[in-house]
Amino acid sequence: MHVYTNVFGFVMPTYGLMIATGVVFANLAGLFVLKYEHLDFNDFMVLEAYAMLGAYIGAKILYLAVTYRQIDWNRILDYKYLNNLMLGGFVFYGGMIGGFLFIHLGGRIHRIQTKEYIKDFIFLIPFIHCFGRIGCFMAGCCYGVPYHQIGAVVFPEGSYAPPGIELFPVQLVESGCLMMIAIFLLFQRIVRRSDYTTEMYFLLYGIIRFILEYFRYDAVRGRILFFSTSQWISVCMVVISAGMVVEKRRRIKSVRSRLGDNQVSIEIQD
Repeated sequence: MHVYTNVFGFVMPTYGLMIATGVVFANLAGLFVLKYEHLDFNDFMVLEAYAMLGAYIGAKILYLAVTYRQIDWNRILDYKYLNNLMLGGFVFYGGMIGGFLFIHLGGRIHRIQTKEYIKDFIFLIPFIHCFGRIGCFMAGCCYGVPYHQIGAVVFPEGSYAPPGIELFPVQLVESGCLMMIAIFLLFQRIVRRSDYTTEMYFLLYGIIRFILEYFRYDAVRGRILFFSTSQWISVCMVVISAGMVVEKRRRIKSVRSRLGDNQVSIEIQD
């Protein structure tokens, strides 16, 4: 558990290092899928660049939105304070929303058909996120509730988590769940040829995140009525993804009924 890690003499934030590690391995996995699906490498790189830019902007905006009361607005023009504010603190859901918006923006600008790329590479989101949660654990952010059973962790002085208290390892639990989601989505797309990978991701992660929020103890999350900000977003994700599945199935059924042949293989473009 170290907020910073020494790599060949360079001191780096462990969280950022884990994200970078996840991105490297995600690109290696992405190259495999690119070859397997015969997709364009340049289009993939363009969409990835837009996704990263959108993820950064979205994650930062949502972080500022949920922590605006803790921000010292009198120092907002102080370069050092503003720099620290911009470099630290991100909210995943904001990054996810921003990433998807910028992918579609990049697709429109560069005339790239984004739907197939999203369905094929959606597994990379939980894959990278898995490494990010390990980074959270190393830094002590996004920490869990007090917990005194098997698996409890105690963070040292200097971590973002309160030191000397046994806490639930919620970051590691979420990391494990994310890796399982990533493997499941990759299997569904590559082996099963499922057209529902995007909806599956929203549905599965929405449910898992909603539940794990009850095991979070960090205050910087925002709260509206009886749910945290992330729980409200999770509810919206689950409802929207379920609606997308119902609508897609309705369209498939409608097309097949018009053709009168259930054996015909039909690709429904969502």
